[in-house]
Amino acid sequence: MFKPTELLVAGVDEVGRGPLAGPVLAAAVILNPASPIDGLADSKVLSEKKREALFPLIQSSVLAWAVGRAEVEEIDRINIFQASLLAMQRAVLALPLQPNRVLIDGKHCPGLPHSVEAIIKGDQKIPAISAASILAKVLRDREMLALDMLYPGYGFAQHKGYGTEKHMVALNKLGPCPQHRRSFAPVRQVLEKDI
Repeated sequence: MFKPTELLVAGVDEVGRGPLAGPVLAAAVILNPASPIDGLADSKVLSEKKREALFPLIQSSVLAWAVGRAEVEEIDRINIFQASLLAMQRAVLALPLQPNRVLIDGKHCPGLPHSVEAIIKGDQKIPAISAASILAKVLRDREMLALDMLYPGYGFAQHKGYGTEKHMVALNKLGPCPQHRRSFAPVRQVLEKDI
């Protein structure tokens, strides 16, 4: 059972910085020391099946979790780096329990009213960050599946918005959809060609 005097540490990670389409998502997780979760790892090294299996386990076992996001319009307006920090900030502030300390995957910290530390490869070293990376990855992948149905033809279900060869062929053929990041060079080049 959690005691209010215990130190609450949140792990935070984001997913979706590199794709040409879709939002950037971040998750924040405060693990429950009384309910350790086996198999936590950086979401990138786990199979989709393993991530999907861990997803409900994380949600039901942790003390608190939350998701933050930045939409395509925000990414285009403030740039992907700032949008990633904004998504992480929103995830932490949305936690139902506010942490004493926040550990961020990477080199940069969002502005927060907490003690914050950035940890390079934190998703490989810190279980709370690993859990956050899994939540963010599963939720973003599911969102890209939904966008695939909304905007058929781009292959979002397969490449999740990343600039694969198939995606580039579709982008050149169909032009950008509303979920494409117009500030990203490959999308901008397609738009400039059409002018």
